[in-house]
Amino acid sequence: MVGMSLSIRRMVVAALLCTALVAGGTACAGKSGSTEAVARPAAASSSPAERQKLAKTRFVANAGLAAGATYQWIVKPWKAGKFKKGAKGRRFTLIKAGLAGAFTYNRLKAAQRNAKGDPTLSKAVAPLSAGIDKLKDLPKKLRKGDGVDSVSGSFDDIINSVKDAGKSAGAEVKNKVPSAGQLAKG
Repeated sequence: MVGMSLSIRRMVVAALLCTALVAGGTACAGKSGSTEAVARPAAASSSPAERQKLAKTRFVANAGLAAGATYQWIVKPWKAGKFKKGAKGRRFTLIKAGLAGAFTYNRLKAAQRNAKGDPTLSKAVAPLSAGIDKLKDLPKKLRKGDGVDSVSGSFDDIINSVKDAGKSAGAEVKNKVPSAGQLAKG
C-alpha cells in the first residue's frame, strides 16, 4: 500500500509540473497567445528596400548551400573518379551524391523563390527555371549510378549558371558546404 501511494504521489507531482510548464509557456507567448501574431507586424513594417535586401541575402544563402553540396558530394567525387564502377566506396558515394542532389534541388527552388523578391535578381534567375526543374529527377539517377557523368555535369552547369546570374545581379554566391544535419533535412 505504501508503494502504491508513493507512485500516485509521483503521478500527481508529474501532472502538476506538466500543467505548470504548459501554463508558463502559454503566458510567455504574449498577450495575443501566439508568437506568430507578435512577429507579423515587424515583417509587415519593413520597407521595400529591406525586403529586397533580405531577398538577396536569402538567395545567396540558399544558392551557396546548393553550390557547396554539389561541389562537395557530386562534383568533387565525380572528378576524383569515385563514381566509376569498381571504385572503392562507390555505393556510399552514390548515396551521398543522391542526398546532395535532392538537397541541391530543394535549395535551388528556395533560391528561385527568394529571387522573386528582388527585381534585378528575378530577371537574372528567371531563364534558369527550366534547368533547375530538370534537376528534379536526377538525384534518383545518382543513387542508382545511372549516367553519373552526365548527371554530375548537369548539376555543375546549373550551379555555375545560378552563380553567374547572382553575380550579374549583385548577389555573389559562394560555396557553403551544408552540415550533415542540413543535408539530411533537405
